[in-house]
Amino acid sequence: MKIVSYNVNGVRAAIKKGLLEWLKAVDPDVVCLQEIKANKDQLELSLFEEAGYPYGYWYSAQKKGYSGVAILTKKEPDNIAFGTGIDYMDFEGRNIRADFGDISVMSMYLPSGTNLARLEHKLTYMSDFQKYTDELRKTSPNLVVLGDYNICHQAIDIHNPVGLKNVSGFLPVEREWIGNFIKSGFIDSFRHFNKEPDNYTWWSYRANARNNNKGWRLDYGMVAESLEERLQRSVILSEAKHSDHCPILLELKD
Repeated sequence: MKIVSYNVNGVRAAIKKGLLEWLKAVDPDVVCLQEIKANKDQLELSLFEEAGYPYGYWYSAQKKGYSGVAILTKKEPDNIAFGTGIDYMDFEGRNIRADFGDISVMSMYLPSGTNLARLEHKLTYMSDFQKYTDELRKTSPNLVVLGDYNICHQAIDIHNPVGLKNVSGFLPVEREWIGNFIKSGFIDSFRHFNKEPDNYTWWSYRANARNNNKGWRLDYGMVAESLEERLQRSVILSEAKHSDHCPILLELKD
């Protein structure tokens, strides 16, 4: 199973930049999208079918043009779960999950902490999401949580760890949380294969950051430890430029 996760920063804008042609070339089995910024009725769904994804599941925020996640797939899932059942998360359209046999794939978009109020919201979300996944894994142990976590875990994951130590996305409390999330039974699949620096998934649009690779690794494929022997590959696809993020890809043995 080949899975791509991509914060597209507006799916309609990404389509205009060649997203669907890119998907045809990469040919993943499952596509997890974040920050779609669109409702299903605003999309020309036949375009996704023509790209090879007859099954598309969209979970938008109640606020138009904001947040939202989706899963596109070649094969019909056994089950789809829209949201988490936690109202403030689901109001913003941040979680959707598809089950394929014994593997459960989630597309997740964790909030950013752009100001004090949103940081408090993010910290609450992080705590509740940990509890939610702890409970979920009792019935879906082979869980894969892909998406934009809006956190750099370690100094190696951000271009300026000293200068940005007090910025949301690299705060000690956020880094501790994602470390504990991994310790609760997940593998950071990219770091499982690649320990090298200068590997990022998001760049500011300012100051030519992407060309200078002044980036942050905010996007993760977290794989349940029970799937370790089935984990074949996990890479960052930095050549894709349909967004301020780039996609990540992981492969699991069926």
